[in-house]
Amino acid sequence: MNYEGRDPATGRALTVRVEDGRVAEVAPASGPVDGWLAPGLVDLQVNGFGGYDVNGPDVTAETVIELGRALAAVGTTTFVPTVITAAEDEIVASLRAVAAAREADRATRDAIPFVHVEGPHLSPEDGARGVHPLEELRPPSVDEFRRWQEACDGLVGLVTLSPHYAEAPAYIQALGRAGILVALGHTAASPEQITAAVDAGAVMSTHLGNGAAAVLPRHPNHLWTQLSDDRLSAGFIADGHHLPADALTAMVRAKGVERSFLVSDSVALAGSAPGDYETAVGGTVHLSADGRLSYAGTPYLAGAARSLADDVASAVALARVGLGDAVRMATAIPGRFAGGRGVLRPGTPADLVCFDWAPGDSALSVRTVVRGGQVVG
Repeated sequence: MNYEGRDPATGRALTVRVEDGRVAEVAPASGPVDGWLAPGLVDLQVNGFGGYDVNGPDVTAETVIELGRALAAVGTTTFVPTVITAAEDEIVASLRAVAAAREADRATRDAIPFVHVEGPHLSPEDGARGVHPLEELRPPSVDEFRRWQEACDGLVGLVTLSPHYAEAPAYIQALGRAGILVALGHTAASPEQITAAVDAGAVMSTHLGNGAAAVLPRHPNHLWTQLSDDRLSAGFIADGHHLPADALTAMVRAKGVERSFLVSDSVALAGSAPGDYETAVGGTVHLSADGRLSYAGTPYLAGAARSLADDVASAVALARVGLGDAVRMATAIPGRFAGGRGVLRPGTPADLVCFDWAPGDSALSVRTVVRGGQVVG
């Protein structure tokens, strides 16, 4: 089967030939083509989407399988389920559900390279903590991490923590020796604590610029330290609500495109119709037509509710980058942390998305999604 479209990086017309679920050839198209052609999107931070949530008491293997299908329909062919701060038994239940989903369904197994545990080793300070429950925050423990891995056959591949804990450097080193990625986030740590964590092996920043206090010292502070350390790559939520354009532009320029990647950080209400919803945490929330999810009657965000495809389009305007760079920040760059996904080369899995987009569009208009050589939807 052949798929055609323009390369977002160059504008050139391409044909991708797919055989047996893999890319067989990438070649110039023989004639004019419509739309754009890119690798399937890679999202390293997904809490939920389309009504499906990997957190909470009701998560099952079927929840995770349906979540993957919902994400694929909007262009995300690789995703990392993100389990947030909770009691250990609740974290373990979510991990077991993801492991069971991968065992039961090949498409889910192919779509999920590992699990991200965001917490519970985060800052207890208001602002930095975000919506993570204060009563469940605790210092990092290698013993607890091992119990997570035992519950899901070693599927945890990324952990986000705040490095202010005295145990953080040793914990980061232990995870690094096991091949686990460690990210810094939801923190009010000092610059010295940030640097010590990177020295110990931390490799990325989780949704940099968010999960931070509303007011920080002018300098020094933990944002400057993370932005200036080239050993850290940084994830950004480019939904137009979590970071204003000037901040996102400055941060991407500081890190450089090659060390910047986009995440949706989407919650279960992402992809839902605008309106008011009741949630287990926070009560009534309002989802606006432009994808802003906030606590009803307040200016405070209640999570992220746009797809990664939407964020790619937003990043063009907000971060002042070209479409090619915005696509790379949602494909090949995060794909480096997921086994080299997010590229179209002979021999790679046939994950791709065909879409329409023009300057000024607030979202990618997805035409066709192919996951593992199969058209989705």
